[in-house]
Amino acid sequence: MSSTSQKHRDFVAEPMGEKSVRALAGIGEVLGERLAEKGFDKAYVVLGQFLVLKKDEELFQDWLKHVCCANSKQQRDCYGCLQEWCDSFL
Repeated sequence: MSSTSQKHRDFVAEPMGEKSVRALAGIGEVLGERLAEKGFDKAYVVLGQFLVLKKDEELFQDWLKHVCCANSKQQRDCYGCLQEWCDSFL
């Protein structure tokens, strides 16, 4: 398995609460702004979409690509972050 970023490890280490969408691995300033403009300003709102898509990797990554133009690495990083968070907290 590939190594995870510090941002990923920090996110999955605790409940998400009111964390910004930018706290998600793979989501930086630009993608965070694009997501916020579409109403996805908090990590829990993106988590909701992740769950609506039944935690399906392909569907979630495709959604992320279309909603904020995330590249393949950003899509994988964000998916992995949310998947691991769900494994720990749901």
